[in-house]
Amino acid sequence: MEEGTVKVNENEGKTGKEEIYTKVVRAGKRTYFFDVKATRSDDYYLTITESKKRTGKEGKFYYEKHKIFLYKEDFEKFTEGLKDVVEYINNGKVKKQEQEVTDNAGNKISGADNTELSAGKYTSVSFEDLG
Repeated sequence: MEEGTVKVNENEGKTGKEEIYTKVVRAGKRTYFFDVKATRSDDYYLTITESKKRTGKEGKFYYEKHKIFLYKEDFEKFTEGLKDVVEYINNGKVKKQEQEVTDNAGNKISGADNTELSAGKYTSVSFEDLG
C-alpha cells in the first residue's frame, strides 16, 4: 500500500476483529498503520502499528512491529495527551508547575514528582482492555 492509501473493508458487518479502514503513513525508515477494527459487538477501535525494516544476523530482512490499541472511550484523553507532548516538543519546554500527571483513569496523581514521571522513569500500564 502506498503512503496515504486507504483500505475500506466491504464486509464490515461481520463479527470478529475485522479491519474496517486503514491509513498508511511512511515516515523515513518507519511505516505507521492506523487501522480501524470492529469488535464482535460491532464497536470500533483503533490500532496504531509502527513497523521498521530490520536486517537479521544472516542478512535477511524482517519487520519489527510495535502496536497499541486505542478504544473510543480513550480518544479524547489520548488526543489531549498527544497534543500536549507535541506542543512541548515544538516549544522546547514547559514550566514544571504547568505539568499534570494522571493515572490510567485520568485522575490527577497528587504528590507525584512530575519531572520524574514525565521523564519516563515510571510507566503505568494496564492490559485489562486487551482481554
